[in-house]
Amino acid sequence: MIAYLKGELTQKAPTYVIMEVNGVGYHVNISLNTYSKIQTLTACKIFTHLHINEDAHTLYGFADEIERQTFLHLISISGVGPSTARMVLSAMPPEEVQQAIVNEQAVVLEKIKGIGPKTARRIILELKDKMMKPGDLKPTAGFATFASAAPRQEALAALLALGFSRPQADAGLQKMLKTKPDVQTAEEMIKWTLKMM
Repeated sequence: MIAYLKGELTQKAPTYVIMEVNGVGYHVNISLNTYSKIQTLTACKIFTHLHINEDAHTLYGFADEIERQTFLHLISISGVGPSTARMVLSAMPPEEVQQAIVNEQAVVLEKIKGIGPKTARRIILELKDKMMKPGDLKPTAGFATFASAAPRQEALAALLALGFSRPQADAGLQKMLKTKPDVQTAEEMIKWTLKMM
């Protein structure tokens, strides 16, 4: 198991990074939450989870241990795969995911693509006790965010990578821009679009 990678970020996008460690480039899938924390960095440490199935070995990366643990809890639920868990963590920070589960706010989870009423209830039923246990996990500090040079195109690419069709992504972005014309960064665009869709 690869616990973490520490190296240079040679390529960054809202849904993945290429990280070079000792001359090897690793393709790491990330959430929007992680992207918002590492987008200004040239090198960093990313906590990882290697997901293995019969078709592929896929590496997922997280800015901190809280996000990784939330991801692992989510994929332990029947019907919630890594793509759906990443969608959840792109729609809201891990602390909000945990709060929604502990407070049994199924309606909050149902708003996320890939989570229906049955799955939301299953997540709450199976994870509520685990999320209520006190933990000493703290998010890592020292991250910052900045506005992207081409935010709308970046937001569109991220939505497509998250599984939305181009018409869905375009329509969602247009609706978001009409409602929130002051939004300028790709990260904010994606978050608001996911909430509105």
